[in-house]
Amino acid sequence: MKRSHIIGIVLIAISIAIIISTTGDASSYVTFTEAYKMAQDGDHDKVHVVGKLKKDAMGKITGMVYEPTVDPNYFSFILEDSLHEERQVVYLHPKPQDLEKSEKVVVVGSVKENVFVADQILMKCPSKYEEPVNEKSFK
Repeated sequence: MKRSHIIGIVLIAISIAIIISTTGDASSYVTFTEAYKMAQDGDHDKVHVVGKLKKDAMGKITGMVYEPTVDPNYFSFILEDSLHEERQVVYLHPKPQDLEKSEKVVVVGSVKENVFVADQILMKCPSKYEEPVNEKSFK
């Protein structure tokens, strides 16, 4: 075999290894029910759960615990998934800025010891994506 053929085969093998390793980190979107069932079955892969923060009748967020003077790297809150199941989520990092303003929240993590532990919190803030209202257009 020529040297160029060997180099080509090695490059293809490296490319395949990179593709396989990146797809192994991919996680799926599930509900809390599915995430907890996966944990009971011994599957502790990371998953995405989409939901909204639990609010009271006045629109104030309930169940949020963050005391930076006690532990700045502990934040927990109640998240309601798409099937209206409410679960506590623990995030072992500081509370994300503007979490209260978010419309929907995606938590990425897994169930550990019967609690959903998030590694990442992704937020959709409606104010970023809405067009400004021009009052003159209504007159």
